[in-house]
Amino acid sequence: MYWLAKFFKILHSASSPWQIAFAIALGMILGLTPLLRLHNLVVVLCILFFRVNLTAALVSWGAFTLIAYLFDPLMIAVGEALLTAPSLHSVWQSAYNSSIGVLSQFNHTLTLGSLVVAMVLFPIVVITSKILVVKYRERVMEWIKTLKIVEFIKGTRIYSLYEKMES
Repeated sequence: MYWLAKFFKILHSASSPWQIAFAIALGMILGLTPLLRLHNLVVVLCILFFRVNLTAALVSWGAFTLIAYLFDPLMIAVGEALLTAPSLHSVWQSAYNSSIGVLSQFNHTLTLGSLVVAMVLFPIVVITSKILVVKYRERVMEWIKTLKIVEFIKGTRIYSLYEKMES
């Protein structure tokens, strides 16, 4: 519940919709793929290096981790199809003969399949997340601000103290 509240706080923050969208998409990669893999180190470095919202990435990671368990059989099938494709045999052989190829663990069906699925979904998730954040801010957030109870709460002394503490 704490993370959900933090996520709604992000939606109400001054963070750019693109920052939130890329954070959600990068968290999706972390959530869909096995955690202790080389590509996830690259994703974590991207989250920390670029200006994306860390909390949105963490919330997304948790949400997509739960979703990943439902789609593991599909992602394993994708990985197995890629690893057993005769036309890609030389690619996998040369990759596995290199030290980076061994560290990447792409010879595991789940690792390869889940990363391929995550990479295919990445642009879709970025664009969809950006649109949803903008629509949320335009419609839902503005509607919430017009509620009488919100106006009452904002007029209280406790809320003014809360705003001073947030600054």
